[in-house]
Amino acid sequence: MSAFEALRGQLRDAAERFAEAPGAAAEILAGMVDDVDRALAEELEIFPVCHHSPSSALAMARRLREKRPKVVYLELCEDMRPLLDELRNCKLPVALQAFASDIDGFDEEWAPLSVVAPITEASAEYQAIAYALETPGVELVAVDWSTDHLFQWEETDPASREDRKAKAPKADQPGTPAASAAESPEAEDGDDADGEALHGDAVGIELGDLRPGFAELEEHLLRHGRVRHWSEWWDQYVEQPLSGAGYDAYRQVMLLVGSLFRRLRDTGDLARSEERERYMWTRMRQHLAASGTDPGDALYVCGALHAASRVEQFGVRSDAPYEIAEPTKTRWLYGLIPSSHSAIEAQFGLAQGSVSIAAATWQKALRRSGVAPFRLAGQKGTSRRSPKAAQLAATPAEDRLSGFLTTPPEPGELDEEELLTWAVDIVRLARRNGYLASTADAIAVVETSVLLAGMRGRNRPTPYDFQDAAVTCIEKDAVPGRRDVRRLCEILLGGDRVGQVGYAALPPLAQNVLDRLEPLGLDLTKRTVQRALLDLRSEPHLRACSDVLWMLRRLLPDGTVRPIMGSRALGERSVQESWDLALGRDQRWLVELGYEGVTVEQVLEQRLRRAAWAPDATASTALAAVEDALVLLGGRRFVDELGARAVELLSAERTVDDAPDVLKRVRRLLAHYRASEPELPAWCKEFVTEGYAHYCTLLPTAFTDEETGVRQVAAMLGFLFGMESLALSLGCDRAQLEIAVAQAHPELPGKVALMWAARLQLGTLSRAELRARCDEMLGNPLVVPAFPRYLSGFVQALEPVPMLAPFVVEVMSKAFGSLPDHVLLPWLPRLVTTLREQAPELVPVLTREAGRTFPGSLPALDAWTPPWESVAEPKPAAGRVPAASGPVAELLAAHPAACDAAAALFGLEPVWQAPAEPAGAVHAEASALVERHPDAAGALAALLGGRAAPVTG
Repeated sequence: MSAFEALRGQLRDAAERFAEAPGAAAEILAGMVDDVDRALAEELEIFPVCHHSPSSALAMARRLREKRPKVVYLELCEDMRPLLDELRNCKLPVALQAFASDIDGFDEEWAPLSVVAPITEASAEYQAIAYALETPGVELVAVDWSTDHLFQWEETDPASREDRKAKAPKADQPGTPAASAAESPEAEDGDDADGEALHGDAVGIELGDLRPGFAELEEHLLRHGRVRHWSEWWDQYVEQPLSGAGYDAYRQVMLLVGSLFRRLRDTGDLARSEERERYMWTRMRQHLAASGTDPGDALYVCGALHAASRVEQFGVRSDAPYEIAEPTKTRWLYGLIPSSHSAIEAQFGLAQGSVSIAAATWQKALRRSGVAPFRLAGQKGTSRRSPKAAQLAATPAEDRLSGFLTTPPEPGELDEEELLTWAVDIVRLARRNGYLASTADAIAVVETSVLLAGMRGRNRPTPYDFQDAAVTCIEKDAVPGRRDVRRLCEILLGGDRVGQVGYAALPPLAQNVLDRLEPLGLDLTKRTVQRALLDLRSEPHLRACSDVLWMLRRLLPDGTVRPIMGSRALGERSVQESWDLALGRDQRWLVELGYEGVTVEQVLEQRLRRAAWAPDATASTALAAVEDALVLLGGRRFVDELGARAVELLSAERTVDDAPDVLKRVRRLLAHYRASEPELPAWCKEFVTEGYAHYCTLLPTAFTDEETGVRQVAAMLGFLFGMESLALSLGCDRAQLEIAVAQAHPELPGKVALMWAARLQLGTLSRAELRARCDEMLGNPLVVPAFPRYLSGFVQALEPVPMLAPFVVEVMSKAFGSLPDHVLLPWLPRLVTTLREQAPELVPVLTREAGRTFPGSLPALDAWTPPWESVAEPKPAAGRVPAASGPVAELLAAHPAACDAAAALFGLEPVWQAPAEPAGAVHAEASALVERHPDAAGALAALLGGRAAPVTG
């Protein structure tokens, strides 16, 4: 007969008396007792836990000293087991992490994949890990899904798949959001909110999740328990009563609670839990068979939900088959990352401050009970105490539930000393954070805490009552600083403790970085932001540190490594630098960087190559990679490889959206090579020739395409005109550009202005004709409303045709003087915004030209005449290029051989036009000048391949 037969009958009678549907309620309650009975009867002892629960940790420490198991089976991803040995080198809390950036077998949109399992000192799992690792002859076996199997379930489960797609990180967010870690618990002026992002977008594995599946049940428990959230309910009705209970009572209550929530759990979540249970029991039976371990010498540590399992594979004597799927070809990387109380709370939906309160409760329970916990030797932040060895015989299962459920809790005594200490400390902390708190507020907090505890049916105030009382009495109606009183209470009761991974547990890349930065003389493991000063002129050995810091700035999120003084660009090296370093605070990003390679140089090269060969890569992306490789890595081979990729991408592009960025980057690269090397690289020459032909081909379409902006067309023309001399020397044909401009027939005013500027640069449109067209538009009332868009095009034309600056100043002056206010005023803000966003480099050009054009003082302004009105250019006849005149023309006409030689050099047929009027005295003066300096004329003729002819008057 079962030991729980009497309890089963009592629950059945209660269901029939109080439930509206006694059949269903009785079945649930009786089934819960059956689950407890079944779990207790299992030959392999099952230890049910709740994660980050002080009562679970206390019961675990007691049971391990009593039973001394030889094998501990732990509910943890089996491929994370090797990481547990590195916990000695860490300061808790930390998280075990499995990470994969290159996935094979899963949805590509999920990449990168990350799984974390946080470990805190106030947890039963840590007690089991410390016992197994510190006790000789004890084996620790992780039996849960591997990380690969976890995502295999996500792949096959439709609900999980859709949820995962919604949370998938973007391609420009490698790994995890660009956020920094939280403060250390000792620092009171850190950033509290950042600690919640320590785990990033990782899938969390919580050992022993006991949160009910039905929202209605949770709401019912919170309402009748007079608490605000689930963590407070658990602390009051489960945590505190179980902390002083015996092992049998603890085990039975946890099994009962686990069975209740299991039976009320959502069907999809329950199916996932049952699949994990089949996996774990199969792994445990395999290990027992392979090792020959007696099940009585083993302990199975799992969440209470899994302890009350009803799958057919339950138990070591079960012979139900279960086939474990093969892992995919995804390459998983493993490491330890810092965790924090707030990160655990945020990831698993716990109340803010609950994990910190649990840590404080754990320390208090240890002092009260006298139990010596297990700790890893040499671990930071812990003190090792000698264990009290005790070997007690196991006792058969007895009904402890009936007494526990029917006996009211013992009235606890008010700890006045503890409450007074809390009140004094919270007032002191509030003053530091800007609150006008006083001793009267401390007294009010004490009295209000006792009052709230009485109203909620508690014998003594809990930390949650103290929080509410402090908020009521101190915060009042305003928060003077960054922290509110509730956050100050969390700091007081334990703080957002942040863990740290020790040097020996870091990946090779992180160790290499710390070693290479050692000459800075800083302790980079500290969680404070440190200032590094580098005088590279007097201490040249620090240049290696500077190189590492600039690469880390490129690879790590903003704020981890931040330059205060100094810069590095093409051809630019600072002699003094100043850095703010937060590698100890943001240790997680350095650890995840170590998953990608062995050195920062290798990781940087991989990222640049990945960016250049990405499916959505453009020529601009490849040129950016070339620039980063030149600045940070050096070396010709990799740069040439990226440059060849840029040429390939440019030739394959069918749009010109990135033309402004391409023009800016290629100009910068050409200037660098011309200043530092005797000859341009082959890929650079090929890029210029390919770009010249490519943009000539796309130019007519870009002029007429409405989706192509004026800025993009201006950048194309800037490339064609700016690279024209180099492109022609490399074999390009200028006729291709002339044909492309002739074929362009734009309709938008801005593009029409660009086409006119291009024709002016090519010589098919004179400045006088262009001025006449603009004056005609200003005089046409039908065109005046659209004239600002023409003017915007002229401003953008300064990119390809810089010599147009005087004309743009002239047209803008005329526009400001003649356009009506209802046209001019709406256009000005639009022009300023466009220039600021798209072409900020053009503003100084216009400013300098305006400074040269307009007078510099008010008296001079009265007598000032615009230069475009003082000299009027003659309008040339249609279809005829005006003949050159002036001293230069006369000089050239007097020496036609030199001009003929220059024309022959460029493959042109020399055609001489008669001057409009006789040279006269000007001709005689030029001839006399040449006669006085015959050597200059002879040298010019020799340079052009001609012969100096005698000059006659």
